[in-house]
This record gives sequence, C-alpha cells and structure tokens, in this order.
Amino acid sequence: MSPEFLYTIEVIINGLMTGVMYALVALGFVLIFKSSGIFNYAQGVMALFAAMTLVGFQTGQIPFSHLINAVLGTSVHHFGWHIPSFVAILMTLLVMIAFAWLVERYVLSHLVNQEPIILFMATIGLAYFMEGFGDLMWGADIKKLDVGIPSGGSLWIEDLTIKWAAEGTTFYGWYIDKLDITAAIVAIILVITLTLFSQYTATGRALRAVADDHQAALSVGISLRAIWVIVWSIAGAVALVAGIMWGAKSGVQFSLSLIALKALPVLMLGGFTSIPGAIVGGLIIGVGEKLFEYSIGPMIGGATENWFAYVLALVFLVFRPQGLFGDRIIERV
Repeated sequence: MSPEFLYTIEVIINGLMTGVMYALVALGFVLIFKSSGIFNYAQGVMALFAAMTLVGFQTGQIPFSHLINAVLGTSVHHFGWHIPSFVAILMTLLVMIAFAWLVERYVLSHLVNQEPIILFMATIGLAYFMEGFGDLMWGADIKKLDVGIPSGGSLWIEDLTIKWAAEGTTFYGWYIDKLDITAAIVAIILVITLTLFSQYTATGRALRAVADDHQAALSVGISLRAIWVIVWSIAGAVALVAGIMWGAKSGVQFSLSLIALKALPVLMLGGFTSIPGAIVGGLIIGVGEKLFEYSIGPMIGGATENWFAYVLALVFLVFRPQGLFGDRIIERV
C-alpha cells in the first residue's frame, strides 16, 4: 500500500480516538439534559474540578493552602503523604456525589418548574463558581495527572503497520496513543452501562419521566429531588472519567474546562437526548476535523480544527435540528 493511503487511514483512526475524548464530555451533557431537561453549562468545569480534586488527593495537597498561608502567615502545602490512585478516585467520586447533593439542595430545589432558560443561566453561574472555588481550593498551577494509564505511541501497532507500505517507500508505521485506546474502551463500557441503566431500570425510567414533565412525575410519587441528586451524581462520575482522560493527556489546567465548548457540536450532531448519539457525534466530529485539517488545511493556512466542528454542526442543524439520534419535536396547535 502507498504511504499516502496509510497516512490517511492513520488520520482517520486518530480522529476516531479524538472523537471518543469529545464524546466523554458530551455524555455528561446528555445525561443531565435527558433526565432533567437542563442544559448543564458547567459540565466542562465539573471535569476540571474532578481532575483537580483527584490530583489534590493523590499528592496529599492541603485544600485552601494558599488561603490558609495568606491569612495565617504559614507555609504549609502538603500533608506529607501520597494516596494510591484507586483510593483517590473513590474519594473524588464521593466529592462529586456530595457536589450533586449541594447543587440539588441549594440551587435546583428552588427552581422546580422554572423555564429552561432560568435553569440554563443557573448552570452558567454554577460553572463560574466552581472554577473560582477550584482555583481557591487547589491552586491555579498546571498539575500532572497520573493514574497508571499507559500513554505514548503503541510500538506494537507501529511495528505491525510499518510492514504494510510498498517496498522502496518511506513509512514509519501508525502512531496510535495508548491513552486514546484506553479512552475508547472506557467510553464503550460507559455507553453500554448507561444505556442499559436508562432503558431497563426503574430509576432510569424515573429519570426520563422527570425530564418529560416535573409535575406529572411528582403526581405518581417520583421524588424530583432524589432523581436530580442521582442524575447529577452520575454526570459527576462521567465528568471524573473525562477529567482523568483529558488531564492525563494534556495536564490539569483551567483550559480543560473549555473542552465543554468542543462537546457542543458533538451534541448538535448526535442529539441532546441520545447516549449512543454522543458517541456517534463525537466520532463524526473527530474524524471530520482531522481529515479536513490533513487534506484541506495546508491549502488554506491550517488551524482548521479550531472552527471546523462548529461549521459542520451549523450546516447539520439546517437539515436535522434534533440531531441524528435526537427525539423529533412535534407541536400541535
């Protein structure tokens, strides 16, 4: 095979891997919107906060150490111990569940039956609060996240594919990051688990009932407050997974919260109410932007990955506003 063809296939595969990373963030949006009708603008910041908290627990960092030192004139930063990654992940998960309870107790419980735009604005405020609170709690410096996930190119794949090029040509094999492969496996497991939970459990059906009509759900004995705690806890767990993958890939820094913006085109393509749609939309965006940058980017100055996804989503909205897997909205007047 020609090197050009092999490089194109490599670009497609890496696009699929990138799309999975986008989809991990989009899953959190879908879960909350599907189950409560709220577009959670804070999902990206939740991933950032979860990753920062995980690193803080792992390294034994003292929460609010910068504030404590400024007020008391001390110079303390760490407890002096390191916590195993698995234990730190469980502790962070408990923090995200506690966060879900606080959101329901002090925000959502006061906004029952409010207009969607009110709920959306509440999540914007929540996003900025969490970003500032995380900065105050753990510091704004870039942190390294290591939970034992292998990273770097797979030598086995490189050795396998380098033999596929035609004799006399120069080809160095496919570069596929082992971290991306792990993320793809985790995303598949998440999608299967969440789909089964949503479709075949009583709690999953209750989540959908609450999204359809708050008052009707309350009238049949479904606890709206309990449902919101559950769905935000699940979204927090998904944010933790996304934070681990993105943090391990690019470091834990405040730009991590901006990955939520890249999830928006994914939602537009896949649909705001479809868990499998989040994955499919992510794959389309990932492959599309990589192929466009590889084939067209050099002709128009490059850097097309910054805007291609949004243009694709805009064009897509013209023909199918509800997304590939979203529910068609029909209003009779």
